[in-house]
Amino acid sequence: MRALALLAIVLLGAGCEDFRVKDLAKNDISFVTDAHIRQMRAQQEALLVKLYKRNPRELAKAPGETVESRLASLAPHLSLAFEELDFKKSTDAMLLAFDADYAGDRVFALMAGLVGMIRASYGGREEFFMLQQLDEQALYNSARNIEILSWRLRHRQGADGRVYLLTTGADRDTGDLNLSFERIFGKMIVMQDMMAGIAAERNKRAINLVVHGFASIVFLPVP
Repeated sequence: MRALALLAIVLLGAGCEDFRVKDLAKNDISFVTDAHIRQMRAQQEALLVKLYKRNPRELAKAPGETVESRLASLAPHLSLAFEELDFKKSTDAMLLAFDADYAGDRVFALMAGLVGMIRASYGGREEFFMLQQLDEQALYNSARNIEILSWRLRHRQGADGRVYLLTTGADRDTGDLNLSFERIFGKMIVMQDMMAGIAAERNKRAINLVVHGFASIVFLPVP
């Protein structure tokens, strides 16, 4: 009977544009995880666009590149090993954005690292199935790293006393504080923490919580 039921689902779904046979190998957690990955990707893309808008000088360091080409370079399933970043990935690439000696595109270094770190927190997968497990500690650590990144962007300064990349600031015309960057970071942190909680409950494991001070903390490992 189960085989007949599955066959009926396949036949009924054949006329549905969104149906994929491999979706039969998914459970509720799989679909929730896939939705979170898509939402995280959307927030990352929005962040990249906003960073280049606030810091156009960074894109100018990479002749021939555009915002669209940078987005395309970070598309799912593509390698995130870039020669211009000395093939550094994840948090190591993110650190280049705050390296006083780095002469390249700091926005791209930050975003390539951030995308890689988030991808690593999901085991390098862009889609989940029912027998695959999430790592609650990796998800939790990635959320803390996003907090650290947000703090560094607002406080880490170069020798000239200026932050390495402009983010939150007052609007030139109204003087109102632009908090759109903080909203993006906030959404990403909440989503990663939510997935960490789901994974911990499913795996029956506790998360090792970290209490830190932003001024001295280093990025946490995300295997």
